[in-house]
Amino acid sequence: MSVPAPRVRQKWRPRIGLIVASVLALVACLPLGSVVFFRIYDNQLVRQTEAELIAQSVAIAARIGTELTERTPAGLQLGPPVRVGTPDADGIAALSPRLDLAVDDVLPPRPEATPAVGAVHSPLAGLGLRLAPELAAIRTATLAGFRILDADGVVVAGGNEVGQSLAAVPEVVGALAGDYQSVLRQRVSKHPVPALDSISRGAGIRVFVALPVAVEGRVAAVVYASRTPTNVLKQLYQERRKVGLALFSVLAATSVIGLVFHRTITRPVQALIVRTTAIAGGDRASLKPLDHHGTAEFAQLSQSFLDMAASLAARSEYVATFAAHVSHELKSPLTAISGAAELLADDLSEPTMTPAQRTEFLAGVRANADRLGVLVARLRDLARAETMPTSGACRPADVIDALCEGRPEVMIETAGDLDRSVAISAETLAVVLGHLVDNAVRAGAGRVAISAVPKDDRLAIVVADDGAGVSPANRARIFDPFFTTRRADGGTGMGLSIARAMVATHRGSLDLVDSVKGAAFRIDLPVAGPLHE
Repeated sequence: MSVPAPRVRQKWRPRIGLIVASVLALVACLPLGSVVFFRIYDNQLVRQTEAELIAQSVAIAARIGTELTERTPAGLQLGPPVRVGTPDADGIAALSPRLDLAVDDVLPPRPEATPAVGAVHSPLAGLGLRLAPELAAIRTATLAGFRILDADGVVVAGGNEVGQSLAAVPEVVGALAGDYQSVLRQRVSKHPVPALDSISRGAGIRVFVALPVAVEGRVAAVVYASRTPTNVLKQLYQERRKVGLALFSVLAATSVIGLVFHRTITRPVQALIVRTTAIAGGDRASLKPLDHHGTAEFAQLSQSFLDMAASLAARSEYVATFAAHVSHELKSPLTAISGAAELLADDLSEPTMTPAQRTEFLAGVRANADRLGVLVARLRDLARAETMPTSGACRPADVIDALCEGRPEVMIETAGDLDRSVAISAETLAVVLGHLVDNAVRAGAGRVAISAVPKDDRLAIVVADDGAGVSPANRARIFDPFFTTRRADGGTGMGLSIARAMVATHRGSLDLVDSVKGAAFRIDLPVAGPLHE
């Protein structure tokens, strides 16, 4: 009798596909996340540079505007109205950075200044001389370049371009028209400009801002400033502690991913390999669920393996027991035949037997030979029953009608839903029911009741008789091969084994059930679809 396989504890476990997809998505996001991080960080450095230039330019513009208001130079001409910032509900016109590496083009290096006729006669020439030392100090402290332009775009202070014109530079043109302008330009460098999707696009560029100076709300001058943003690698070095913390976080995330793979895939596989090796070596104690299954697939695989191993173990025990029974059953008639043959051979050399004794010995040889023939036939039937085709369907009522016609010595009564089709051929069901009815007749039964009760997708057929029944001592052994209480009458003890094997082959079961009188057997079979004639 087979022992049920140990069961894997049922609980939610992730699928391998879910784990692989999640890890692949995470791995795919790491480079993208790095690019996005560097792009955002690089763009933030550009914005920060523009904001600093705006703050410094606003301070210089305020200084210039105040001085021009208090001491207006002779010949000062004012340009268009200044339109810098949009006032909010509180009347505050904030000027915010607006450059974006992702959308703004990087223009070529700033065009060279051109000579300007009459620059020495600019109304702001004196102001430029006074501001020159201050602009030089600001440049030393901030590394930003500042130029002060008059309303005609002529440089009056800052750098070595005093007296030259920048009126043709696009951002200066916009500032002279009264608008704030900011652009990205290439630095004068031997290296090419990075591509638009490069994480280091912020390197090799320079931020230029042009802010109009307002006097009486009109353009009186322009503060033209420029500066190179901090290099992202240099900034990362300055923030090396934070970068180290980020790298540690990445390594920790990678370690977690490796641990997840080890726990959910690698360790269950290794444990299953060790377990299969131990079971293959005959260690029955290893026939138990793994400590950790990791994923639902490994839990199913482990359970399937346990079921297979338990089935093979039970089959091995069955084969060993069956072989012992077969050898025992065959040994008795063979011994009897061999002994009779020896006695008859001795009698030929020295006749001592009477004709009656010789006839009796020959009859015994014939009887044992017949028993061997029956045993071989039963073994062949059992082998066929365990490997027979499982196709076909029938109505039990039709099989019982044919059964009644062939056995007039017993009264067969029917009840229940016997017209429902079951997934077994009519020939196979006839063999099973016929064997149960024949056993009942041999046990002295005069009436056999066959009833059927459907339950879900199965049909339970109960065959009960009013014969002598099965003794309590024999109930646990009646399905064992070669067990019989009618050995003297030629019984082989294979009938019930063959019947159970036939039913089991069709995904059913045959069991002895309790009954008030006689014996009762229950056949449980799967229900088939309706028969089509």
